[in-house]
Amino acid sequence: MSTPTETEIPLRQRVAENPQPALIWAAIGAVLIGVELGAILQVIAAIAGVIINLIPGDPGAAALSSLQESLKTIPTLVSRDFIPNQGYWDGSQWVGTFLGLSPAAAWAVRVVVVYAYAFAVLAWLWNGYKRYRQYYRRVDWTPRDDVVNRFRGHTWGQFGLVITIAFVVMAIFAPALGPTTMEENILQPYDYEVSYWDEETQSVETALVGEANLGSGSQGAGDENVGPMSYDDYGRFHPFGTATNGKDLFTQVVFGARISLTIAVVAMGIAGIIGLSLAMITAYYKGLADLAIVLASDSIQSLPVIMVLILMLVIFQGTWLKDLYDGAVLIILIFSLVYWPFIWRSIRGPAFQVSEQDWIDAAKSFGQTPGQVMRKHMAPYVFSYMLIYASLSLGGIIISVAGLSYLGLGIAPPTPEWGRLIADGQQYVASPSWHISLIPGVLITLVVTGLNAFGDGIRDAIDPQADTGDEAAATGGGA
Repeated sequence: MSTPTETEIPLRQRVAENPQPALIWAAIGAVLIGVELGAILQVIAAIAGVIINLIPGDPGAAALSSLQESLKTIPTLVSRDFIPNQGYWDGSQWVGTFLGLSPAAAWAVRVVVVYAYAFAVLAWLWNGYKRYRQYYRRVDWTPRDDVVNRFRGHTWGQFGLVITIAFVVMAIFAPALGPTTMEENILQPYDYEVSYWDEETQSVETALVGEANLGSGSQGAGDENVGPMSYDDYGRFHPFGTATNGKDLFTQVVFGARISLTIAVVAMGIAGIIGLSLAMITAYYKGLADLAIVLASDSIQSLPVIMVLILMLVIFQGTWLKDLYDGAVLIILIFSLVYWPFIWRSIRGPAFQVSEQDWIDAAKSFGQTPGQVMRKHMAPYVFSYMLIYASLSLGGIIISVAGLSYLGLGIAPPTPEWGRLIADGQQYVASPSWHISLIPGVLITLVVTGLNAFGDGIRDAIDPQADTGDEAAATGGGA
């Protein structure tokens, strides 16, 4: 019997023959996961809770709620309990903060730790890829190496990657990054108390968070403004200042980033699945199937996207679908239905090119079903194109969500959303309370620019000869 060549040895056997690089990498990963195990389990439980809430009758909701409370007791590195910043001045020192630091310093330490942990995880993943290339990959070179090398030399794309990572970390670690919690400062402020140093009585007093918010609103000049990087009268630190209702603006911004990212990624994921599936069908069957989808796509694309969004939101206003997660589910569904034609148009041309290759005819002659041919031999070659145009569309969805919320049609209060923050602070742009609308506006601009730059970098890395014009890219391959 002939012995297998090096390229035929399975990955598991290659790792078994040289386990040290993989074991070192796995050990580092175990440490990174271990310090955040409690938070990871809480995320899994939260996702399970979302699924259960969609099921009539909420089966197992009570048991899941008890499990979530138990998971909160597991200590994690990047958590509010490990590095607390909410404390009070007792006349001589700060009480209840990390190492007795001021709330501002303790919050800054936690932010640094969060981003350091995030970049450590990314470095670990990149190191794992390099170890795989060096020790376990079957061949010395693949086309993916050229893609990675081209992107590493793409300065504009790297700028977009940094902005995108910062935005994603902000969304994922929103509970740890905020100087206060969502429940305490935004959702249920009258269920919590805040301790503070009263200069008049020279003693520590307590007040309901809701009452403290009423006295800390930013509505102009003088005493009616708590600007960025400042404390309110209750000793609470506000990195971005407060909103008009006295609630912490930074907390609303980071949780608004989570809402925007979730809507954009889920909606584009659904639209991508629809677009990719229809591209496979049109490229494989052609003829009437292609014509029918072309007509459906053209019908949707002929309508102004923002008008369709507004119309659908108005139609479903007051329905149970609009109430699901403050309108987020409805917005995701609408974006999915509106954006799939753009994805389909973008990958239709490459799908047709793949369908004409010799290996497709060979797969058919070997008796593979249409589903197998499309899934195994066509979709993998088109997926990279879908990834390019999906990444370029994320910024448009974020802007649209902000625009709808600005008009009062998007995410419903009290869930934070960047567009609604801009609307709330619009009348104070020319006053000392400029931060309410300007900071979310700058963040939207920066994030959308970063996502577009990242998408440009991916496109140029995957297909360096691609036409840089958005219109030409979107047409995919003609009718």
